[in-house]
Amino acid sequence: MKQGFPIATRGQRIGLLGGSFDPAHEGHAHITREAMRRFGLDRVWWLVSPGNPLKSHGPAPMASRIAQARRVMADPKVTITGLEAQLGTRYTAQTLARLTALYPGVHFVWLMGADNLAQFDLWEDWRGIFARVPVGVLARPGHRMVTGQARAARIYASARLPAEQARLLPFARRPAWCFVQMPMSDLSSSAIRAGGEWRAR
Repeated sequence: MKQGFPIATRGQRIGLLGGSFDPAHEGHAHITREAMRRFGLDRVWWLVSPGNPLKSHGPAPMASRIAQARRVMADPKVTITGLEAQLGTRYTAQTLARLTALYPGVHFVWLMGADNLAQFDLWEDWRGIFARVPVGVLARPGHRMVTGQARAARIYASARLPAEQARLLPFARRPAWCFVQMPMSDLSSSAIRAGGEWRAR
């Protein structure tokens, strides 16, 4: 394994939560804890991205965002990484292709909020993401009904696992995805930035 990369062993169930984390907040930590519990994950890696291709403005410096993420999510089962910058990948599909090649036998699950599922079909090679790893979708405020409306959800309706089988998701034959309801947090990075509470250090 490359120096500085997280350690993972064959058979482990690892959730991947990507985003700009600009800034990371308790809502991210809440989703992470729920994902570990609901999907039966051993660990979760936060992939702090260099930048979001769907956003027109750049985020705060990467080092500041990683430092904030580590303050918010101080859990030994959660690893805060800048893997996309290390890998030189720009899109999630590229990142997953590299990670599944680097970590054979690891059961990765891509994690995202239901708000991202609503626009998932706009992501670069989004079908390739479904083909490569199972996808765990967690409820977000204002998006309880998105699973019936999102284009990606409609196209992959037959690949959906019922919520009561969520712990089987890491081992599911791809494509596979599962939507779970949970207690929700109204926190958002954009609201924190708009309120002037986030000052990159």
